Amino acid sequence: MENNKLICKSCGGNSFGEGKLDGYAALRPVNSIFSSGSPLIYTVCQNCGEVASIKAAKPQKFK
Repeated sequence: MENNKLICKSCGGNSFGEGKLDGYAALRPVNSIFSSGSPLIYTVCQNCGEVASIKAAKPQKFK
């Protein structure tokens, strides 16, 4: 998702940044208890803080 094409649904802003959760937070496949999973990348409106998207940094972990 390209940041320059987004419009915030809450405030109408068009300036976004990316961030990730720190610590042990990771998205893991449902049926795999041994997978280390993938960090989540959040796209956040810089005006109001609304989260526009959440994506897995390592989508190959879910194949």
